Amino acid sequence: MLPRWKALIAATLPLFVLAGCAAEPSGPPAAPTTQVSPSPGTTQTPAAAPTIVPDGSAADNLPVFADVTARVWASEQRVSGRAYIDALASAGFDKGAMQVTDDTSTVGNPAESIQFSVQWGDQCLVGQVGPATGEPVTAIVAALAEGGCLIGQTRPIDW
Repeated sequence: MLPRWKALIAATLPLFVLAGCAAEPSGPPAAPTTQVSPSPGTTQTPAAAPTIVPDGSAADNLPVFADVTARVWASEQRVSGRAYIDALASAGFDKGAMQVTDDTSTVGNPAESIQFSVQWGDQCLVGQVGPATGEPVTAIVAALAEGGCLIGQTRPIDW
């Protein structure tokens, strides 16, 4: 014989499952989506890449940082820390405010992930890419009290 509490759970669980199946969706129905195709003889211009906002906040510049990160990740240079630094500098970020981790482990194997950052005032734009990461990750975090954004050993950006 089942203990009383197990019997109660066994008896009521199907009711909760069925109630979840019959629930009404919340909110208004989703609007139908349509795809617009260009008219014959016209060309479709790609969306403009976001641009850096020199007087803006880290949040204002996260779209640029994320776009640059995604573009490098989509290239053959996806596991090269230098490629991210160079692309961020080309987009207008201050190379002197950047940090990057090594591309290789201490025993010479390719790094499982690479981190790179740009300090923007008292905040940091941080990116992480690599086989262990999957898709690129970008975020805003507070700058470290001693300055910089990344904890631990970083490589010199001397190029």
